[in-house]
Amino acid sequence: MAVNPIPEGYSSVTPYLIVSDTASAIAFYEKAFGATEVMRIDGPHDKIWHAEIQIGNARVMLADEFIEMGIHCPKTLGGAGVSMLIYVDDVDTIFNRAIAMGAAKLRAVQDQFYGDRSGMLRDPYGHIWSIATHKEDLSNEEIRSRSQALLKKCKPTPA
Repeated sequence: MAVNPIPEGYSSVTPYLIVSDTASAIAFYEKAFGATEVMRIDGPHDKIWHAEIQIGNARVMLADEFIEMGIHCPKTLGGAGVSMLIYVDDVDTIFNRAIAMGAAKLRAVQDQFYGDRSGMLRDPYGHIWSIATHKEDLSNEEIRSRSQALLKKCKPTPA
């Protein structure tokens, strides 16, 4: 029997977050986003080499930063170069819980032209998350039309 090139429980693209303290990050994601710890591999010097959590139907990998190996977290780098989006049943509750636990609000929760209600935050480890609840199924054309209507309302910013 052939081995599946994508292991059971994973998708083709799986986020791998580097954080300053994996153990506390896992605790934050469990409480804020309802994550479940799947596995953890401890390394030397009280660091975690590798951990995995499940958020909804998505697997997320984590590890402590290892500066000596060139593996840095967003705090060390001065910012995050990517953001994650998670869909939840109640964006307002999850978003407010994360803020109460120390996440920083980047964009308040609001209804979006593309059919989601969402907000954006930075977790205590420097990673950016969009939290969303899908409210309305729209075609690509409906989304384009709404985006154009929204852009017409916006005043251009001088260069």
